[in-house]
Amino acid sequence: MRYSRPIIEVITQRYSCRTYLDEPIEEEKRHKLSQHAASLTVGPFGTRARFQLISASEKDRSALSGLGTYGIIRGATGFLGGAVSAGPKNLEDYGYLLEDLILYATALGLGTCWLGGTFNRSAFAARMRIRPGELMPAVAAVGYVSDKRGFVDRMMRRGAGASTRLPWEEIFFEGHFGVVLSSEQAGIYAVPLEMLHMAPSASNKQPWRVIRDGEAWHFFLQRTPGYRQSRLVHIPDLQRTDIGIAMSHFELTTKEIGLDGHWTLQEPPLEKPGELVEYTATWVAATKTLRELPADLTDTESTQAFLNATP
Repeated sequence: MRYSRPIIEVITQRYSCRTYLDEPIEEEKRHKLSQHAASLTVGPFGTRARFQLISASEKDRSALSGLGTYGIIRGATGFLGGAVSAGPKNLEDYGYLLEDLILYATALGLGTCWLGGTFNRSAFAARMRIRPGELMPAVAAVGYVSDKRGFVDRMMRRGAGASTRLPWEEIFFEGHFGVVLSSEQAGIYAVPLEMLHMAPSASNKQPWRVIRDGEAWHFFLQRTPGYRQSRLVHIPDLQRTDIGIAMSHFELTTKEIGLDGHWTLQEPPLEKPGELVEYTATWVAATKTLRELPADLTDTESTQAFLNATP
């Protein structure tokens, strides 16, 4: 187990928190976060990256001076920052790795929130000492969750439809686009697919699409019409980062429940439903495994009991 708690429990409990207690993260947790950040150096596509925890402490509460979030985040006493090298899949790698770090923070009992366009990019870049050829696509706030949500927090969650998810039939397919893959057909892979289903994404657009093709799982990016054009020009392509987040949820879950496999680039000869659909990567399963699942995959307790009873 990579984290202090089962990944299904961690993913289920994670949400985008924008209101925090004005309380520095305790030293032990800061140390663990920093160690885990330092271990995340290469994404699944081979891009080099580096991450660090920028946090205030009881002795030095000025450590976050100048790191603004335009009023989106209140009270956070830490941020998870990163930089990634140039490369054809660098944004996917960055999303994959930073989400790993975010879930690690969640397992430690901390709240987090992805920030793609609502932070002072130049101030964070200076603090991270961004080097020539490096890019900082996003950062994440981290800290202790406040019981009270601020006005901006409530409005953003309502505007993004944070409590809603696209239905399975719009995301997961069997063999071809348009042929729905049910959770029953997916077998044990319904668990990592459901954890993917719960992944965060910019503006909650959920741009991932997955097609099962035998023992291969093809991941596609379904671009939101007009989304890139509506973003400021200096903001990276966040929907590519979203695919990396989804890949992270999927692989972390498969590994924890004992399903071996690996990522590869082997685009299948499938007809795509429009120009806004782009191939990203393929997960190739090492073994064929189908098992009966709990009726309600969103019931963390029953799903975890099932996994615990699985040899």
